[in-house]
Amino acid sequence: MKAIEMDKVYNPKDFEDRLYKFWEDNGFFKPNENSDKEPFTVVIPPPNVTGVLHMGHGLNNTLQDILIRYNRMLGRPTLWVPGTDHAGIATQNVVERRLKKDGLGRHDLGREKFVDKVWEVKEEHHKIITEQLKKLGASCDWSRERFTMDDGLSEAVKDVFINLYKKDLIYRGEYLVNWCPSCGTALADDEVDHEEKAGKLYQIKYKLVGEDKYLTIATTRPETLFGDSAVAVNPEDERFSGYIGRELELPLTGRKLKIIGDSYVDIAFGTGCLKVTPAHDPNDWEIGGRHDLEKINILNGDGTLNYNVPEKYRGLTCKDARSIVIEDLKAADLYIGEEEKPHQVGHCYRCKTVVEPYMSEQWFVKMQPLAEQALQAWNDSEIIFYPKKWENTYAHWMNGIRDWCISRQLWWGHRIPVYYCQLCGEMMVEKEAPDACCSCGSTEIKQDEDVLDTWFSSWLWPFSTLGWPENSDDLKKFFPTSTLVTGYDIIFFWVARMVMASKEFTGKAPFRDIYITPLIRDSQGRKMSKSLGNGIDPLDVIDEFGADALKFTLAYLSAQGQDIPFGMDTCKIGSKFCNKIWNASRYILMNLEGRNLIEVNESEYTGADRWILHRLNETVKSVTKAFEAYRFDDMTHACYDYFWNDFCDWYVESTKLELYSDSERTKDKAVTMLINILEESLRLLHPFLSFLTEEIYQKLPLNNGALIVAKYPEVIAERENFELSANFEQLKEVVQSVRAVRGEFNIPPGKKIKVRVKSENSSDFFNSEKLLIASLTGSNDLEIFSESDTADGAIAAVGNGFEALLYIKDVIDVDAEIAKLKKGIEKNQKLKEQTEKKLANENFVSRANPEIIEKEKSKLEEFTFAVEKMSAHLKGLQG
Repeated sequence: MKAIEMDKVYNPKDFEDRLYKFWEDNGFFKPNENSDKEPFTVVIPPPNVTGVLHMGHGLNNTLQDILIRYNRMLGRPTLWVPGTDHAGIATQNVVERRLKKDGLGRHDLGREKFVDKVWEVKEEHHKIITEQLKKLGASCDWSRERFTMDDGLSEAVKDVFINLYKKDLIYRGEYLVNWCPSCGTALADDEVDHEEKAGKLYQIKYKLVGEDKYLTIATTRPETLFGDSAVAVNPEDERFSGYIGRELELPLTGRKLKIIGDSYVDIAFGTGCLKVTPAHDPNDWEIGGRHDLEKINILNGDGTLNYNVPEKYRGLTCKDARSIVIEDLKAADLYIGEEEKPHQVGHCYRCKTVVEPYMSEQWFVKMQPLAEQALQAWNDSEIIFYPKKWENTYAHWMNGIRDWCISRQLWWGHRIPVYYCQLCGEMMVEKEAPDACCSCGSTEIKQDEDVLDTWFSSWLWPFSTLGWPENSDDLKKFFPTSTLVTGYDIIFFWVARMVMASKEFTGKAPFRDIYITPLIRDSQGRKMSKSLGNGIDPLDVIDEFGADALKFTLAYLSAQGQDIPFGMDTCKIGSKFCNKIWNASRYILMNLEGRNLIEVNESEYTGADRWILHRLNETVKSVTKAFEAYRFDDMTHACYDYFWNDFCDWYVESTKLELYSDSERTKDKAVTMLINILEESLRLLHPFLSFLTEEIYQKLPLNNGALIVAKYPEVIAERENFELSANFEQLKEVVQSVRAVRGEFNIPPGKKIKVRVKSENSSDFFNSEKLLIASLTGSNDLEIFSESDTADGAIAAVGNGFEALLYIKDVIDVDAEIAKLKKGIEKNQKLKEQTEKKLANENFVSRANPEIIEKEKSKLEEFTFAVEKMSAHLKGLQG
């Protein structure tokens, strides 16, 4: 057989794109239709079509790909459904910003042309996202790709809206919503980011009607006084309870307000008097409902003050109006003062504009009945969170759920399937536009202008992507899906809602396992963000290190519940491992020259052969167990330790004895074992290092087809050999101890030494493997210590249950080494005494931090050990 050439240097750019095309062209990403095993299905959390993938996406899709590749190799019909989300607000913002550069707004184009523009942006970004996923090696079934506004999902959205409306679970009503003045739309509660901001608490005087008396009101927003409908006091507050029913003059307006009693008012907060502005504060809205107060909206949709305020203030922003109102209150002698008061301020999760509580007519979903089903699914263990701690977050949100505002004042999205007769006002909820009014017969029909919240299509993702509402073959075979991999920040936005929708419309949970990924931070532990400029583009990492290095590193660092610190240099973990695999494989394939692959009988196995098969078996066990618990760090650490330490550092080295043998069969046997174990090791590693392993696998002289669909290694009971494993671990310790002494005395690898080994329990094993031990320690005379041997003049390397004696006087400069040892002993003895003195000093011990004391104790142990070891070496050389 000829040697198989591999490039000297691992260069993933040479083969990653080629291999992805090979996999895709051969249909390997599609489910195996001939398998009768239980399907494994994952639906991708659809990235928004607004930009490019970031490291969070890189992590998420890496972990999904690992699960998909593993289950595909188990022989299960494996489906990974790719797709993208139309991302209503975000995508519309992108297009509006582009138009703004040309001095245009969406109304200049009109709805139809504007939506056409958004579709163009969608196609542009979709192409980028798809290419990024392919670069990452994501083995999605692209023939089943979906988009949240494709025809099928649009039909599903309409079906769900109409179904919920008929069940009285969707309603339209005037309500206080979170309003983004910049986006010009309502936001759901979970689309508002709250952060503490510096603010002020202003004190204002409200005059009692008919008296020269005032009540003092404390507010953080004096400009909203124009929307006041009452002033509330606590009925238990003796200071003010006598005023309930009286009237106050509303400053700057001439209007009169009633004083009402409501237990919501905190007697201890502020002045004890609360201005009630039902149309602009959620708590005031509740008070207004209890007391049937007028709801006065003072804002326009763009956040400026409207016609319900005095003319002087109309058209001003809230910020500008606040300054003028304060000046006018001062002029009217109604302003008392202000104090610093930090408070929580809501911001739009997309554009970061301050969100206003705003009264408008919107569409809502009644969430309580749906939440009860979703909570029950968790209680019944239909869904399981990894890590488990996120279950508490899920349950907390379910128990405190509020109705969901689903209408958005946008043009990009699923238009609400509601139609209004322009003649009689009849409202019709239909999938398609009716030809005529069902009440009066008029053909003047107009559709609701609003679109649905983006999440209204996303919550149907696990089953709508498989064909629902049709009872498709894919839906029957692949639903419920198996696993969801997602971030903690959308447990409520998306995960909980998917469970609700799935239980409501299919009667089943959409998936069983929910793996919540860690958060990727920068190397300083900060969250990656545009504002900090510390984000890392996955494509930049792939360009420098390759996709496998990135993916392996991310999985290697993915400990459940722990954030991942990540910088470009972090990828050296995966990069070095890829290089190790490449170089080891190259070495093995180079040694095929002149050799034949043969049938190897177990009787021909060396101790090293049986040991590596045991270690491979144990690694398969560990990886399998880790997959069951979604412990990506455990599975990658097990693979890393096995291949680098066991296979490369020990087994490959051990085979050199056979490769340099005089026996042709022994050489053929060694090469055969190396190739077979390498082949199985590549199958073990493939889910984590897909490109590299496939490239090497295709070069093996075995003609086994494509690695991506090869069988994953299984645990083989006959390979278990724990006694041998324990013996081999001691053999490794002997070798490491001898190598350490050689290193201490700078003995070159080419210089052979005499070694004798004493062992309490492993003498027979060491005797059977003495040629291997000699080969690994650079010894030309290695035996088990016998009565005829003497320890005089030898350096001892002592370990757990053994002692190795190295006779090295004839390969070193004895006098120079003795002088060096004496100097080392003197130095470490001095440091030891100084440290002992410091630790005996009560003044030091009583004042020093515990960590410093522990550090000093560690140093003492280190110096003591050094003195003892060098003294033993000195004794050996002087013996």
